[in-house]
Amino acid sequence: MAHRAAHPLLPAVLFAAVAVLLTGCGGGAHTTGAPPAVSAPPAVTPTAALPPPAAAAPLPASEPVRVRIASAGVDTSPVLKLGLAADGTVEVPSVPEADKIGWYTKGVTPGETGPAVLIGHFDTARGPAVLKDVSRVHAGDEISVSRADGSTAVFRVRELEQVDKKSFPTAKVYGDTPRPELRVITCGGEITSGHRPDNIILYADLVG
Repeated sequence: MAHRAAHPLLPAVLFAAVAVLLTGCGGGAHTTGAPPAVSAPPAVTPTAALPPPAAAAPLPASEPVRVRIASAGVDTSPVLKLGLAADGTVEVPSVPEADKIGWYTKGVTPGETGPAVLIGHFDTARGPAVLKDVSRVHAGDEISVSRADGSTAVFRVRELEQVDKKSFPTAKVYGDTPRPELRVITCGGEITSGHRPDNIILYADLVG
């Protein structure tokens, strides 16, 4: 999947990628029973997107090694590599690695032109996970991604979105962008039949 060239229709693999988000968070896909209760279900309050900041110069390709989201209490490394599973869906971190964030390797690296995608659990059947405090993130907060070449890509959150997984905005998340951007995806909503029905998506722009 290439994010550098514009195209009239998204590749089919992008639509397959959405399927993982239907079962990849919470407990239902990995274990039986619902996750232990947390203080509040994952939710964000959607707001009007901030104007995009002045474009920062794109960075060369370099894999992410550490992710920090101060407002959500996230400081995690290493960053897991997530590809495509045998059924064509995007992989998610395993339950034993729920304290880590994964990077979708079929996309660009954070800082390159295009939408880099990070995925993490809010919780699993074992309890709260790396993005358990995603509801504390607000537009204007920063996300820092340390890279293998020693550089750090700093992104500013422009928009937060909570959507029903059945209406996942594939084109908005995975489609080409003319500037370096970042998406952080987790699950949200009250548990229903062992699964959380929503996705929470953070959209961020490279600022430094």
